[in-house]
Amino acid sequence: MARDAADGRPSARAGDWTFLTNHGHVLLALARDPQARLREVAALVGITERSVQAIVADLEAEGYLTRIRIGRRNVYRLHPQRRFRHPAEARHRIGELLDLFAERPLLRPVVDDTEAENPQAE
Repeated sequence: MARDAADGRPSARAGDWTFLTNHGHVLLALARDPQARLREVAALVGITERSVQAIVADLEAEGYLTRIRIGRRNVYRLHPQRRFRHPAEARHRIGELLDLFAERPLLRPVVDDTEAENPQAE
């Protein structure tokens, strides 16, 4: 725990950070349940629904996911072949993060577009 140098008490920022950003948490939540409502994702991540909407828009704009409209619901297709944005991690694909943290559901699997890009793999 971080301590204030002046009096040794825990600083106000001691518990204010995590290793994953909200973008990472939202991506993992959608990997676990591609049919989740954004309201559910917001509750899980601990941020507002509006923040989740903005994050999903960011992830979609950068090609990390595609939003598919089915009736009145959205389903999210993740693109695990995409690389991390930061230069320090750019050699890694987000699929590595998903493999590490996302327990993939059996009934609602994450769609991997690498199969569609490589038809000879069949």
